[in-house]
Amino acid sequence: MKAALMLLLCMLGPAAHAVESLAFRPVAGTVIAMGGAVRNDNEAVRQRLVQLAGGPEARFVVIPTASSNPHKSGMEAVEQLQRRGAKAELLKIAPQWPGESLESARRAAADPANVARIGAATAVFFTGGWQERTADVLNPGGFASPVLQAVRELQARGGVIAGSSAGAAIMSSTMFRDALNSVQVMKGVMREGKEIDRGLGFVGEQLFIDQHFLKRGRVGRMLALMLAKGYKVGLGVDENTAAIIHGSEIEIVGASGALLVDLRQATREAGPVNVRNVRISYLDNGDRYDLVKLKGQVLAAKQARGEIKFRQPGFVPELEFMRPAYTDILAENAILRALTQLVDGPRDYVRGIAFDLENFPDAPVADPAPELGFEFMLRRDEQTRGWDNEGLDDNDYSIFDARLDVRPVRLKTPFYQAW
Repeated sequence: MKAALMLLLCMLGPAAHAVESLAFRPVAGTVIAMGGAVRNDNEAVRQRLVQLAGGPEARFVVIPTASSNPHKSGMEAVEQLQRRGAKAELLKIAPQWPGESLESARRAAADPANVARIGAATAVFFTGGWQERTADVLNPGGFASPVLQAVRELQARGGVIAGSSAGAAIMSSTMFRDALNSVQVMKGVMREGKEIDRGLGFVGEQLFIDQHFLKRGRVGRMLALMLAKGYKVGLGVDENTAAIIHGSEIEIVGASGALLVDLRQATREAGPVNVRNVRISYLDNGDRYDLVKLKGQVLAAKQARGEIKFRQPGFVPELEFMRPAYTDILAENAILRALTQLVDGPRDYVRGIAFDLENFPDAPVADPAPELGFEFMLRRDEQTRGWDNEGLDDNDYSIFDARLDVRPVRLKTPFYQAW
């Protein structure tokens, strides 16, 4: 156990240091990261996708490499785009296509005809599935295929690069390859080529993107990867939602929102995730965030209503009877509920715990520290701001610059016993 824990400490980096400020380099073209499970009737996202690619002049190529059923999922994407007025065609670059293999998919990724189709397009759309397939086919060993080079050239000339689910995961220079257990990732289980891998890097080296974010409670794994890889800003896009990144600005469109994690002011200690003064913001539908100024702009209708007045004497919280602690802060939407309670509840803090209740025999590696858990402490302070959505729509609050401290804690196993 001591040896395993020492290995864990080495994996997670040096002793306490301040995270430096960010001089963000604007993203070329327009990148649209969709958090997955985008409904066919989500007109706000799908119409915007076509509009940004040129409206009636939009020409998409759909790349279904990640999919387990690439013809079906690829043609569904083509039909959705055509229904909104775009021209779209499907490229046969997928190892799961009937009769194809990894080797034949890599040959297709070097086919001059496919390169020419991308050269004539205004936008590329990557389907969902398993992001490691896209990386293994288009960027094997970090060597960009001719198709990937053509996509990067399309982006450089101002085109649109879009993807949903796995198609969003590839947008960063580093991506999660196969890391379903966030607590294990926080404990240091982040092996290259296993849990993490090279992404395709369409948003550059400074911004990390994750998907299915609130639905699957992925804030813990994002935070651990950012600390391990030196990212200063991370964006977790929820399902049925798109983050549109143009230059240095993020705009959120869709049924949910995105969580932005900012480590510029954070300090950390050696060992398992142990970090203070992380700044997190929840960007709702219509909100924007400038990655150069690192400041948010709330939807105009919410702005007109005014901020939640939790700093003012006589503040009456809307959520007066909500709980001050979450036993599983990584549960579905738990981090958003905690943030909402923080800005519209009676206390200036909310606590949560992340912990594996049991060891799983099919885990990718043995748990290096079975009693290791993590305490999440959310606080509102002089930087925190919040707006509610009452009377506006069915979406959520907007919350900027809450403070998050995370520290390792010891929890007993089993977590509970019979009375």
